[in-house]
Order: sequence, then C-alpha cells, then structure tokens
Amino acid sequence: MDWDKLAQNILNAVGGAGNVKDITHCATRLRLTLFDNSKADLNKIESFNGVLGAIQQGGQTQIIIGNDVPLLYDKFITLYKQGGTIGSSKSQSATANGKQKLGARIMDIISGTFTPIIPALAGSGLLKALLVICEMLGWISKTSQTYQILNFVGDSVFYFLPILLASSMSVKLKTNRYISMVIGAMLLHPSFVQMVSVATKTGNPIKLFGLPVTATTYSSSVVPIMLAIWALSYVEPFVNKIMPKVLRTVFSPLVILLIMTPLTLVVLAPIGAWLGDGLAWLITWLNSYAGWLISFIIGALSPLLVMTGMHYALVSIGINNLAKVGWENVVGPGMLVSNIAQGGAALAVATKTKDEKLKALGFSTGLSAVLGITEPALYGVNLRYRRPLISAMIGGGLGGLFFGIMGIKRYAQGMPGLLTIPNYIGHNFNNLWFVLIGVGIAFISSFLIQLLWGLPEEEKPKEDKISEKEAVVIDAPLSGEVEQLSDVNDVVFSQGMLGNGAAIFPSDGKIYAPFDAKVRVFNEESKHAIGLKGSNNVELLIHCGLDTVNLKGEGFRAHIKQGDEVNKGDLLLEMDTELIREKGYDPITMILVTNQDKFPTVNLEASGKIVKLQKFLLAE
Repeated sequence: MDWDKLAQNILNAVGGAGNVKDITHCATRLRLTLFDNSKADLNKIESFNGVLGAIQQGGQTQIIIGNDVPLLYDKFITLYKQGGTIGSSKSQSATANGKQKLGARIMDIISGTFTPIIPALAGSGLLKALLVICEMLGWISKTSQTYQILNFVGDSVFYFLPILLASSMSVKLKTNRYISMVIGAMLLHPSFVQMVSVATKTGNPIKLFGLPVTATTYSSSVVPIMLAIWALSYVEPFVNKIMPKVLRTVFSPLVILLIMTPLTLVVLAPIGAWLGDGLAWLITWLNSYAGWLISFIIGALSPLLVMTGMHYALVSIGINNLAKVGWENVVGPGMLVSNIAQGGAALAVATKTKDEKLKALGFSTGLSAVLGITEPALYGVNLRYRRPLISAMIGGGLGGLFFGIMGIKRYAQGMPGLLTIPNYIGHNFNNLWFVLIGVGIAFISSFLIQLLWGLPEEEKPKEDKISEKEAVVIDAPLSGEVEQLSDVNDVVFSQGMLGNGAAIFPSDGKIYAPFDAKVRVFNEESKHAIGLKGSNNVELLIHCGLDTVNLKGEGFRAHIKQGDEVNKGDLLLEMDTELIREKGYDPITMILVTNQDKFPTVNLEASGKIVKLQKFLLAE
C-alpha cells in the first residue's frame, strides 16, 4: 500500500490542509475534524484503494482503514504539516458550517478522552487477570512481594485514573495539559485523602475559603475530573485573555489554580462523584432485577452504536463501574458477543462466496473481528451486504441474552475479543466457562444464519459482463513509438500507481478516441490529460507528457470538453510536441486502464511503431 499516495488523495478530498482543524485516529479510523464538512467528498474517499469506508458522525469525518491506520496517520500528519497548521485562519470563515451539535460534541469529547488511555487500561486489566490465573493454579502466593508489586501495578491505572483522564481530555479540549494533570493530582493528594478520612470519622467539615468541601474520595473516579477539565476549557482562555501578556506566563497558571481549586472541590467534583455513584448504583440495580436485558441489548445493537460513535459513552460507563465496584456488565459482555458474532457473519460470507476478492476480505476482516477489531468487518462486509449485519445482530443478541441470564461480569478492561477472555476470570472459573459458551452461541448462530441465508442476487458481487464474455481490445489513441510503462521516467506511471497500460512517444501529437466513450475528466486549463469512460466499461486515462500540467495549456489544442460523448476515431486533442520539448518537457503519452477492479490484467499487444486506432492493449 502506498500510504503517501493515499494520504495525499484523502487530504485533497477533504478540501486541503486549510480545511483540517484536528487530526486523530483510533484502532481503525482516521478521524478528521474539518472547518467545513461539506468540502469532504466521501464517495471519492471511499473509492481510494485501502479505504474501507468513510462517514461523518460526531462532528468528524471518519475514514475507515483497518489495523494499518497508524501507518496512514503518520504519513497524513507529515503531509499535513507541509500544507498548513492546525486551526489555520485560512478557513476560519468556514467554521460556522463545522460547528457540532451538543450531542455530537459530547460524544466527540468522550471518544477523544478515552481512546488514548485504552492501551493502559487493557494492559493493566490483562495483568490483573494473569495474576488471578497464576494464584488459582498455585504458581504464586498473594502474600509474596512479587504478587503484591504486580497487583499494585495493575491497580495503578485505576487509582490514578483522574490524572490520566485529565491528560487526554486536555489534549481534546486544548487546555494546558500540566495544569489539567495538577487538578487531577490534587484530588488524589495524600493530604487531601487524609483530611477526608478524618472528616468521615469525626464528622468535622472540611472548609476552603469558608466554603464546604465534600468529604469523599476521588481515586478511580471518572466524572469529577471530566467536569473539572470541561470547566477549565472555559476558565483558562478567559484568564489568558484578561491577563497582560507580560504577566501571563507566571500569573495565569496561579489565577487559574485559585479559581479551579474551589470550583472543583466545592462544586464540580462532588457533583461528579454523585453522578458516578448514581450510575454505578443504577447498573447494580439493573443487574439485580433485569440483568439479562443489558447484555442482550448491547449484544444486539453494538454495530449500530459503533456506527454512531455512541459506544464510547458506554466505555466510560464501564470504566466507571469497574473503578467503583470492581466489575461491569454494560460494555464488556455485550460487546464481546457482538464482536464475535460480526466475525462469524463475515466468515460465513467468505466461506460461501465464489468471489475471490470478497472471500479474502471476509476472512481477513472476520478474523480481525473475533479478536476485537470489528470496524473492517462491519464496514467492509456486513453493513455493505446488509444480511450479514442482521445475522450478526441476531447472533450477538442471542449470546448477550445467555450472558444476561447467567449474570456474566467482566473484571478488567480490554478490547472485547478472544484475546481478552481472561478478563472474565473472577474468584472462580464458572464465569469463564459460561463466557466460552456464550461466545460459542454468538459465533455459531451468526455463522449458520448467514451461511443459510446467503446474499441476495442483486447484492452479490458481480464480474463485469463484458469481462466475463471476452477481453476488451483498446486501440492506440495516437501514432508513434510504443514504450513499456516501466520505462517511463516517472514512478507514478512506471510503478502503475494510476493504473496499468503502456506509453507511446508521439509522432504527430494528435489524440483520437480509441472507442466510443464519455469524457469524464478533462481540465480545460491544463488540457494535458483526458479521462474516458467507454461503453465497454473501460475507464481510460490518456496523459500527454510528463509534468506538462505546468504548461497550463500552452502547446495543447482541445477539440472536446468534459461531459462530451465521443465516437471511436474522433479527434480529441492536439499537442505541439516540438514546443513541449523546447519548454523542457517530455511529450511521451501514457495510456492507462484505471478501473483495475474490473480489469486487473492489461496486456500490451503491440511493439515498435504503431498507427492510430491500431490494436494496442488487451484488458481483461
């Protein structure tokens, strides 16, 4: 995969660097916040090789790549920095069109806050699960120092969760990261923890500037620090605005802390603690009286939640519950069976289809889904063909229903998939055995339903009818000397980045239509390239010269315009090859078949000198 080329194509398709406000990525998606979303051509982006899909949700333009998204992200960032800076005033006038609705903004903040810390949560969760297994098998004693050290390492991410959340949320809301982390740290400071302990035992209130501070602990909390950093995103710019520039470096942080300390300890943190405790109580209550319902709903509807980005809100709820009560049944169980079911449906498609491309896609994305990365399967196979999506939702619902009836809980955070099943080991192995049964129900049911249901005839991938019957002959659009594409002195052409074909060094510079076609692409300013869509379904690019776009039309005379219908043999373009050479450019002309999905093989059928409309290429 040419990641440089894909990055360039995507940047162009979203309106250029000046339209990009923010760039992030998750496990499978490149996430772009644009000043003007209307400038993003989603259909064009989806046509790029390597892109599984493109959507706009939560105020972002999200481009689904798969597990290789970090490779694209690195290239995109490098390319972007060469073309502009984040928040460039170049497109500030477009911000009105890029404003997010409140709900979308909240989802965007939650997503941007939790995604960066998921690796830390997953690693700590698996470490805790490994300790449980080793202790149960008698390989390690709880009283050993090794166990105790590894145990507090696994607990650290949860105890200091407010600091981690402060750091990641500060990046999202563009507050000072270190002031944000100080606010998180003050909630966990040993002196404050001791004051809370004394106040709880004696009943003596804690006062700050005469204001009452609620005596509660904030270790492992989620909501309090998120409310505090949200408030900081308004306080910090206000203070910086009114503070004289010469005093800003030293005194702005002081004033911000003097404002945020009472605001956090007296107002926001207690509200957040109450909300977090209330949420944990609600989940516990639901588990007691309707435990089967949660896993069933999440198991069935997870694909829809992922498509809308709402699953990030559930992730925050799950993390909050893990921190409060040591287990959760909101996110993990339901999403586990949903991911497994999506993998089962995609693998069923791969098993049954005769289309080699879809078979390869189904197997690769299906295996990825059962390991926890579902978006390639969701967007590449299941959503695309609809029936697999329905099969996956049925399988996920059945697995979730079983989980709910058996009261399955997750005891550690991690990507829901086969590799993180140890996160379901509690104080005994019963929970784990039921998890394995539920996973089997989800996979087998979704796989069998899709296998028996199949794909509707109108949705099955079809080979082009012409290519099924016979290969397509493409005549030479000009006279001259035939050259192999690999000999062209431009890697874009010689490596086939734009398509397969060959080149002709022109003898008279006249370009003719090689078949009946419509002119789909023609820049009337540069006139150096013609894109044809033939009645034979061949999409052909005729590119006249190397770097001749720089001539801005000089030396070219057009006989067509974009949108014209042309017949075989019609004169399309004349180029003055002598003038082009005098200007220092090579007039060699490349003829490329660009729709390689329908015509993957293009053979050169001529050599040496060739006359216009003589047999030239064979596409099949």
